[in-house]
Amino acid sequence: TETSRAKTFSINDVELSTPFKINFDKNKIIDKGFIQAFNQLILSTVQSKDHNKLKQITLNQIKSMIDTFSIKEEKFVNEIYHIKMNVSFNKKSIFDILESQNIFPSLPIKKNIVFVPIIIDDEKIETQLFNENIIYKNWNQNIKNFHLLNYILPTADIEDYNFLKKNITNIENLDFSKLAIKYNLQDYIISIIFKKNKNIKLLNQININSKKDLTKMDIKNINLEKPNEVKKLIENLKTIFEDRWKQENEINTSIKLLLTISIENINNLRIKEFEQNLDNLDLINDFYIYKFDNKNNFYKIVFNGSRNKFLQAMKNLNYEFETIKKIWIV
Repeated sequence: TETSRAKTFSINDVELSTPFKINFDKNKIIDKGFIQAFNQLILSTVQSKDHNKLKQITLNQIKSMIDTFSIKEEKFVNEIYHIKMNVSFNKKSIFDILESQNIFPSLPIKKNIVFVPIIIDDEKIETQLFNENIIYKNWNQNIKNFHLLNYILPTADIEDYNFLKKNITNIENLDFSKLAIKYNLQDYIISIIFKKNKNIKLLNQININSKKDLTKMDIKNINLEKPNEVKKLIENLKTIFEDRWKQENEINTSIKLLLTISIENINNLRIKEFEQNLDNLDLINDFYIYKFDNKNNFYKIVFNGSRNKFLQAMKNLNYEFETIKKIWIV
């Protein structure tokens, strides 16, 4: 999944294969590619609690939301047909169908984040860190293409090991920001797993964009000696963390702020740059020139967010506005 740009969401390198038989139909394979690309987009932009609402979306509905697609690669190997596709979905069409289901999507933004799992085993009276920790060893074994978070696991150096061991009795209240800074990051997730018999209590300390959350979970009858149960636990944790990151980038498409903005039209390059910047802003639903005179162009802009959010987004692009009157002036 690529970062959304302008009016499309792009899903790249969708791979499929099928035996080459007498009834081989290339169009059916491409249709499966559309479905796979759509599912990948949904998994990267919609929180897990809303996935079931979209299971009834038909192939024809999916096709109606596609702007373009391309076959990047195709080949026959040992009578197996392989295809790799790129699919671009119209952002407005995606937003419309999600809004009809009362779903607020998120921007599919990738992020690096430090992750530290800690197992405190009551039975063995020990704390398991780094390579002695089954979660640490298996965390990055099953990375999905729709995952937005890229987890940086600390290396097992003696300084980090001593830091964690020294503070283990106060681990729930420990500030891990220094550990994250070592990896040039400010965001981190610490999962503390209290293991007793076949039950575990999970405490997740999540720090994203300077916002701290503390989530707790109780899981009964789980055996961390079994690879399948470890795999399932890791998948569940990743879903929780992905949802938390999606909340941070959620777009409330029901908010449609209508703005009127004027800009001097004496400089064509400046006008072109202004329109390109508007076109590339993910939260802008639509914009158009509704009138002009010999000095100014007047734009109507529909923005999915608050007044302050728009001003901040434009400030990041070096635009300032006079906002005293009804018509804002660049």
